Amino acid sequence: MISFSVSDMTCGHCVNSITKAVKALDQGAQVHIDLATHRVDIDPSEVSAADLSDAITEAGFTPIAVDCRASMEITSEAPARKGCCCG
Repeated sequence: MISFSVSDMTCGHCVNSITKAVKALDQGAQVHIDLATHRVDIDPSEVSAADLSDAITEAGFTPIAVDCRASMEITSEAPARKGCCCG
């Protein structure tokens, strides 16, 4: 399981955009998104965490990798973005 915190994900449209971006990269991926906690959990079938992060970034969001074992965010130097349409 690969997890990201996506704080600029603010609505259902954002959820759909992220899901579509992940599925375009990896059709077999299982995507679980919790909008309330801004958490995106992905069980990929064939791609790396870096590729998934890039796909989410290209969709207009700022994913920050989360270490599931420690439940702590891994810091990232990515600039903050406004998200898809609600920013």
